[in-house]
Amino acid sequence: MNRPDDASIIDLKAFVPAKDPALSRQFYLDLGFRQNWANDQIAEFQIGSFRFFLQNFYARGHAENFMMSLTVADVDQWWQHIQSIQLAQKYPGITAKAPALQPWGLRVLFLSDPGGVLWHIVERPRK
Repeated sequence: MNRPDDASIIDLKAFVPAKDPALSRQFYLDLGFRQNWANDQIAEFQIGSFRFFLQNFYARGHAENFMMSLTVADVDQWWQHIQSIQLAQKYPGITAKAPALQPWGLRVLFLSDPGGVLWHIVERPRK
């Protein structure tokens, strides 16, 4: 059986869990994502050309072990944005850690959403 070639791939999106969908939707809007559409069960969020589904589903163990990675050109700019909009104050209990060089060689800003999903905002390695 032949595997479909890569050119046949149209899209790939993760289903991100949300404990409180309304709160998580607002969190992502505040962070700078655009909500393309939504209903009671799911919403599609986009930043640049990248998208994910935020789903009305929550299992604590799943959410607290779910991670997303967003690679950016300037992680310090993202950290300044997060601080300027006071994201950690607006959403008590989230994780928001300043960018730091990790043992694997990348600078990473760690940010969790209100449901516990951990985002790795990673600076694109410089050549």
